[in-house]
Amino acid sequence: MNSLEHELARRPWAGPTAVAATTGLCCATLLVVDPNEPGRYPTCPVLAVTGRWCPGCGSLRGLRALLGGDVAAAAGFNPLLLLAVPYLVYAWVAWAAPAFGGPAPPALRLPAWVIRAVAGLVVTFGVLRNVPLAPLRVLAP
Repeated sequence: MNSLEHELARRPWAGPTAVAATTGLCCATLLVVDPNEPGRYPTCPVLAVTGRWCPGCGSLRGLRALLGGDVAAAAGFNPLLLLAVPYLVYAWVAWAAPAFGGPAPPALRLPAWVIRAVAGLVVTFGVLRNVPLAPLRVLAP
């Protein structure tokens, strides 16, 4: 066991605390530095190289809208964000609760078909948001 592993074993709360602090700092930055203003953040690498929106495009602006309480605007920037955030919060709580001495919530045991369906949904969303037809333009960020 190396020194980092030993230290983490001694302080199981260190990892979840570091992730929470980093997440808080990133969210605070989003509230101060508006991603809707051009040039404030780097362009998505997929968009820069291909000129096409990836499934994650619009997530930064959507997260800022979500932090401001505007769920409709967040969904407009990237609806997948609204699916990802609750999962990420649950995953962090499941990791952090035992580290702080609390009971762990029930583990999410998803069947393989659900994981494949979610992966298919992400790929399909990435393709459809780039189709230049009127009804599909609502998927663009």
